[in-house]
Amino acid sequence: MPDAAPFRVGLAGTGPWAGLAHAPALASAGEIEFAGIWGRNQQAAGDLASRYQVTPYRDFSELLAVADAVAFALPPDVQAALAIRAAAAGKHVLLEKPVATTLAGADDVAGAVAEAGVASVVFFTARFQPDTRAWLAEVGRAGGWAGGQATWLGTAMSDSSPFNTPWRRDKGGLWDLGPHVVSMLWASLGPVLRVTADAGAGDLTHLVLHHDGGATSTVTVTVGAPDAADGFSGFLWGRAGRSPLPGETLQPVQALHTALGELAACARTGQPHECDAAFGRDVVAVLADAERQLAG
Repeated sequence: MPDAAPFRVGLAGTGPWAGLAHAPALASAGEIEFAGIWGRNQQAAGDLASRYQVTPYRDFSELLAVADAVAFALPPDVQAALAIRAAAAGKHVLLEKPVATTLAGADDVAGAVAEAGVASVVFFTARFQPDTRAWLAEVGRAGGWAGGQATWLGTAMSDSSPFNTPWRRDKGGLWDLGPHVVSMLWASLGPVLRVTADAGAGDLTHLVLHHDGGATSTVTVTVGAPDAADGFSGFLWGRAGRSPLPGETLQPVQALHTALGELAACARTGQPHECDAAFGRDVVAVLADAERQLAG
């Protein structure tokens, strides 16, 4: 029997995350064929493509023509419009969080994916780490969790950070770090039914999440913390005591290998992923409600 055709994945985006994570993951995932790169910056696309010996494409449609799927490493609202185009063209999508920065935009992305019947995975980084998955299985077996707490003090607004980008300066920690934390607490304590939000100085945001089943959790996020305060901490609490939440890996390429492999499996089997575009939309609904409360 001939070998199965490789799963061809193109990369949309040329920024820091594309260079640090997506491109090296695509180039080193054994079951994946790196199909090429498109970016809004043609020079950057050419430079990144040259580094991995793949073709840079001048038009997004050209990338779609040679790929089975597209991995996105773009600002969320740029991603949303292009993901809808990719899905309409029958391409599977690996999305970054948040899938959009409005609920209407997230509805459009999830709707396009569902209508086209393509596979989707949203790369909530920690959800693709072996330690996180082992932890989720462990806390699921233990049960009896009454609540949780997570604090992520990020420093993306530091002058030296490669992630000091316009969309993060505009949307802050709620939209940059919030999706990761909401995803983790959703997976461990149950779906979020409602959120209560309050603001501190700058982009500092406090959330109370009310979960299906009665648990509540609190979240504090910012991307404007001093460098000396940078870090993540969190735990669940209940009758079993405390269980610390795993943090994000410093090796995102390995987590992306897992995400790419699972996207390919979903494309092959037609089965939805637990972190698909519909779940990405649900996370955006929480963030959008929090943003509405803060604006009011």
